[in-house]
Amino acid sequence: MAAKVDGETIVGLKPVMGYLHRNHEKIGERNTYLLNMPFTDRLDYFCSMSNNFGYALAVEKLMGIKPPERAEYIRVIMAELTRIVNHVSTIGFLLNDLGAYFTPILYAFEERELILDIFEAVSGSRMMCNYFRFGGVARDLPAGTLDKIRDLVFERLSRKIDELELYLTNNEILRHRSEGVGVLTPEQALAYSTTGPVLRASGVPYDLRRADPYGIYDRFDFDVAVRYHGDVYDRYLVRIDEIRQSIRILQQAVKDIPEGPIQEGKPQYQVRVPAGESYGRVEGPKGELGFYIVSTGKPNPWRYHVRAPSFINLTPLELMCIGQKVADVVVILGSIDIVLGETDR
Repeated sequence: MAAKVDGETIVGLKPVMGYLHRNHEKIGERNTYLLNMPFTDRLDYFCSMSNNFGYALAVEKLMGIKPPERAEYIRVIMAELTRIVNHVSTIGFLLNDLGAYFTPILYAFEERELILDIFEAVSGSRMMCNYFRFGGVARDLPAGTLDKIRDLVFERLSRKIDELELYLTNNEILRHRSEGVGVLTPEQALAYSTTGPVLRASGVPYDLRRADPYGIYDRFDFDVAVRYHGDVYDRYLVRIDEIRQSIRILQQAVKDIPEGPIQEGKPQYQVRVPAGESYGRVEGPKGELGFYIVSTGKPNPWRYHVRAPSFINLTPLELMCIGQKVADVVVILGSIDIVLGETDR
């Protein structure tokens, strides 16, 4: 980014993007529909399951298919585990940006690794999962995996989040460095089209899982996490709140998941998508992740476009930084939580 300063105070700032651009959307128009699924993993590489989810919804709308019940529950379980993975990692990195070095990251990554063990068991990969399919998921949960998930969500995760809060939430240094820093008002957050924790930390209780439920999210009892100061501290707090709500959803999902098939119809090798256009969107860990697809009935999309929350949430960065010190810019950027693979595409 290019910053204009008056001493140590930011008076102007411009995010400079494009150095990681790899033509994701044009490649998506060259690939077949199914071949694009592993490409979505590479957008936000912390959140491949959520990326799969949004793309699958867009194509399923065009195909007019709906996953079986068991597959719907598995999708929700994977998406909410992904949210926890993202948020604990973000909190760890934020503490690193604040000068706490690697200790918080190591504690956060301990929980992340346990969840990645589950992703590896179900998909064969820890990060680039390529697990969702149009009309379901690639394969069922292996024997014993549901028990591991149950132990995590009913026993370990809540206890570990309590422990994380005990050390961080009222920490004097964290509060001093983050309260009143990088403020984004509700009006500004809406004007810049921010979504996810950035929007909800500014006092706007908008969550796609409630506002426009997809999959089976309308069956679950959970609250939309919202905070009202719009600063770095509230963006930290709203992620803690969201982890707790994800645990609530997961507890309901592992309790109610039925037996049955995990894919609509036969295994997919050649996908036939009727002509038309669709937009599939999910409440990803970083905000609204959307896929816009135009089909002409051929094996590959005519148009493939990604609404990337990292890119859009980055646009008010200058507004949040003006008047702050140079050292605060790193912290403000960390509180937005971007991944450059998604920002540049």
